[in-house]
Amino acid sequence: MPAPPHQPTTFLEILEQIWWRLDTALDLETLYWSAALGALEALESGTTAIVDHHESPHAIEGSLDAIARACADVGVRLVAAYGVTDRWNDDGSPYAGEWPPPRMTGAARRGLAEGERFLRAGGRGMIGLHAAFTCSDETVAAAAGLARDLGVGVHVHVAEGTVDRAAAARLAPYAAPDWLLVHCVHLDAELPGTIAHNPRSNMNNAVGYARPAARPNPVVLGTDGIGADMLEEFRVAYARLREDDVAASPETAWAWLEQGWALVPDARQDRVTWAYDHADSAWHVAFTHGTRAVEVEVGGEVVVRDGRACRVDRDEVRAKAGEAAHSLFSRL
Repeated sequence: MPAPPHQPTTFLEILEQIWWRLDTALDLETLYWSAALGALEALESGTTAIVDHHESPHAIEGSLDAIARACADVGVRLVAAYGVTDRWNDDGSPYAGEWPPPRMTGAARRGLAEGERFLRAGGRGMIGLHAAFTCSDETVAAAAGLARDLGVGVHVHVAEGTVDRAAAARLAPYAAPDWLLVHCVHLDAELPGTIAHNPRSNMNNAVGYARPAARPNPVVLGTDGIGADMLEEFRVAYARLREDDVAASPETAWAWLEQGWALVPDARQDRVTWAYDHADSAWHVAFTHGTRAVEVEVGGEVVVRDGRACRVDRDEVRAKAGEAAHSLFSRL
């Protein structure tokens, strides 16, 4: 990416100057190759299922299909969501008022429609909300209602930074056990649902430590898109936990890793052969970097052999992703 217009020093400025600028530059072609590259790196790291939360305000319609097609081509299971938000005005310009926005925007309606279309067509996913603070009360209620009608949960960023401190109060009337509550660093009340802990992302954005071990909710590990290697995420999660509590065990963070199967139960049947004899041991893996997946089987099909994905040409995916990156750079 080109450098941001000015050096961001707060979480909101990081969102505005980096991540939200990136969202606006995405098109369907870039989405496909970005998803294919991410899925490839995940699969070759031994990750067979991805729970994704995505936003592309100038390429909403068909975006979930592009991501699903890329993951299917690579051979990775996918649970998709479009992150609905009111941070874009109806003309496509960035919202510049007080948070949360006062009303539902056209982009939010289109995002809800994309999620509904994808799910009704047989896609596997959830209804997505970006974060409570970028969504009007109308949008939060509409997303929760649509998810309930479709029999799925809501995938939402919750209190990642202090700008979203009011998330608990705003989501409490709607949250349900099938919701996926991502981050929860500054969550000041209990909400039903599974918490997705993203230690590397939280450290990268300097938002603080979520202290997931203190929460009563089920906890899973996520990367928030900052990487694809879940064993590496486990190691960072354990190190961060241990920094907070010297009596903590790797088995706590390992339980978070294994809890991910509750989100994609069929992935339990997938098989990974590792280049390390103790890859099923929390204590061993916590202190053994470079553990590689040698062979991966998804749904009875070998999709990684000798450490390389079989379904797609790894070099072609990387080359096409590189071309898409140059195109995206030009739009930024």
